[in-house]
Amino acid sequence: MQLGLFTMPLHPPGANFTETLKADLDQIVKLDELGYSEVWIGEHFTSEWENIPAPDLLIAQALPLTKQIRLGTGVSCIPNHDPFVLAHRIAQLDHMAEGRFNWGVGTGSFPGDMKVFGYWGDNPAINNQSYTRAALDTILKLWTDPAPGVYESDGFRFTVPETETDVGLRAHVRPYQKPHPPIGVAGVSPRSSTLKMAAAKGWMPMSINLVPPVLLKTHWEAIEEGAQSAGREPDASQWRVAREVVVAETGAEARKIAGGILTRDFEDYFFRLLPKVGMLRLLKNDQDMADSDVTMEYMLDNVFIVGSVDEVAQKLNDLRGEIGTFGTLLAMGHDWEPYGAWYESMALLKNEVLPKVA
Repeated sequence: MQLGLFTMPLHPPGANFTETLKADLDQIVKLDELGYSEVWIGEHFTSEWENIPAPDLLIAQALPLTKQIRLGTGVSCIPNHDPFVLAHRIAQLDHMAEGRFNWGVGTGSFPGDMKVFGYWGDNPAINNQSYTRAALDTILKLWTDPAPGVYESDGFRFTVPETETDVGLRAHVRPYQKPHPPIGVAGVSPRSSTLKMAAAKGWMPMSINLVPPVLLKTHWEAIEEGAQSAGREPDASQWRVAREVVVAETGAEARKIAGGILTRDFEDYFFRLLPKVGMLRLLKNDQDMADSDVTMEYMLDNVFIVGSVDEVAQKLNDLRGEIGTFGTLLAMGHDWEPYGAWYESMALLKNEVLPKVA
């Protein structure tokens, strides 16, 4: 099992934007030094909590400061972008990374961003899911066979010009990795159709941090079904599972750390946001649970992976026993305080917990 980071990121409203960017960058550098395999950085335009609108810029800044860790968008919300422009930006970034890049893609679901780009309301101008499908197909075509002509769908229209070889005029930018960077797709709903699609296409399925193991099991079922529908063998090594992870010398100390930062971020953000978008149910291991029963104690006991080295190793072995094997555990990024406790947690996870995971 590999270790990585998925950072939305999470910074309280009012935090200094310059300093949060520095903190997120420092986490990436520290994890590279510890030997973590990958990091994924989120994209949001209107969330003060998830405050990075351009993960590709942070990736470009991190590249010369790191040596081996793979960097990825987590995710490029496709409806936020013109596909012709995005195809070129991602291809250029892949060259800058010399292949040390993963491209996470998604339909975009944050309410504020959806309103900005016309996908939210009683009569949304465009369907974000259909836009995503059409834009992705178009980007992949631009990377393989950018034939001159008009490319259009609901929400975008552009023209690839005719080639003029005497002056070097043509659509010429292709990714460094062939035929394209590894593509990751995040899913959250039970038996996620998004993860099913990812497995059918041979892309990396990623399960986000909020759902309990009972729903993670349905994610693997969707991955299996998607792979088999395309004549592929389901590949558990490609499956990424994101979790809130805190490791300390004792279980009591780990719960104390989690009870500070994670309590702040869940009680002040997730427990307020998710009911607004009808997604609080995703946190429940029993759909008959009352909303009021989704508390921090419930999350600590049923969803998060928090404890001493031995406790976290046991929880990870139990998780893999319940849902099956998966390739990479993605710890979640936060605005950690004290910062040293986060670093110790990540070091313990890599150096002491991982060897104990069967």
